[in-house]
Amino acid sequence: MISAPQQKARGLPLSLVVAALAMLAPFTIDTYLPSFPDIAAELAASPLQMQQTLSLYLFAFAASTLIYGPLSDSFGRRRVVWAGLAIYITASIGCALVEDIHQLVLLRIAQGLSASAGLVVGRAMVRDVFHGAAAQRVMARVMLLFGIAPALAPILGGWLHDLFGWRAVFVFLALLSTLLLAMIHFATGETLAPEKRHSIHPVAVGRAYAKALRSGRFMALVSVFALMFGGFFLYVAGAPTVIYDFLGLGVNDFWVLFVPSVAAIMLGSQLSGRLAGRLSPVATVSAGFALMLLAALANVLQALLLTPATLSVVAPLALYVLGMALTMPNLNLMALDCFPRNRGMASAMQSFVQMSFTAVVVGVVVPLVMESVLSLALAMLLLNLAGYSLWHWLRRREGVCDESVSP
Repeated sequence: MISAPQQKARGLPLSLVVAALAMLAPFTIDTYLPSFPDIAAELAASPLQMQQTLSLYLFAFAASTLIYGPLSDSFGRRRVVWAGLAIYITASIGCALVEDIHQLVLLRIAQGLSASAGLVVGRAMVRDVFHGAAAQRVMARVMLLFGIAPALAPILGGWLHDLFGWRAVFVFLALLSTLLLAMIHFATGETLAPEKRHSIHPVAVGRAYAKALRSGRFMALVSVFALMFGGFFLYVAGAPTVIYDFLGLGVNDFWVLFVPSVAAIMLGSQLSGRLAGRLSPVATVSAGFALMLLAALANVLQALLLTPATLSVVAPLALYVLGMALTMPNLNLMALDCFPRNRGMASAMQSFVQMSFTAVVVGVVVPLVMESVLSLALAMLLLNLAGYSLWHWLRRREGVCDESVSP
């Protein structure tokens, strides 16, 4: 039975609102990637400082997720997202007006501290309202746009850069977040009933997080997602090198790398939704991993045997993304279902682990593997093998979480 507040949340389809919120974080990461050379030139920034605008954003994002989850469990989902978006709009406008690289780094940190609200709270909103196969179908639609965003953002960023310059990218992010704030304010109701809210007392919050950290299965599920997504994000964060250096293309050619991935994400998410209720979540995730392992192996082989070319580099990536799109909705729901009475906290811990690992990928792994197509392909394979090994261990244990999954 869906409560009155939950029914009100459907003024717009909840999946659309949550998916739009989920897009904001990857858009903030990727839209400005094509502008790296021009930003560095205009602000006299070193390569390390440019990398900090990305890695410090990710670390700020990861840290702040631990705050928004408990806040939304205590004060409700809607007002927490609204506050986060208001801060994000201010930070984005500031990024468009910066005069030196130090200002940009600080404002990128502010973007990270605020952008995490939508991603964390949005996933909890879905699980507040939907259950069973319906939750899997809705989460598949959410993950569709979440997965498309890292692929679409550099393309859009390249167009904006080419037409209006790099500052227009941050103006676009401010306008996008303003639209999201309007959607939350005018068309979305509260999904968490008052009687289901929890204390924001630091001791209560600390105990909830300690319980999550002690849950081996919960931490395994979120780590599987992080490792799997890291294999894809190598190519997102390394896109300027792949496009400019490996393939010899230009600022408007990011679509060559990412449009096939967008198509693969759409296909995989659609397939995941159709399989809901027909194939078990565990079987769906395993099928997705089979595709990803096949793609990662093919990627290593093409790097060993072929001269870098658009088709040989892009095709394995698209197949990998297809498998990833199959797994994402189910992994997210399995993790949230481990703590049905603290979904905001569970979503926060998910995001913290995933974004912290993504920050490590960007700040540590990507600089180490961008020497060649082969080293990049090997890194994808190793991350995927690690994720699959953890998933295989998890499958051998009975069930997928430590608590009842009843709503």
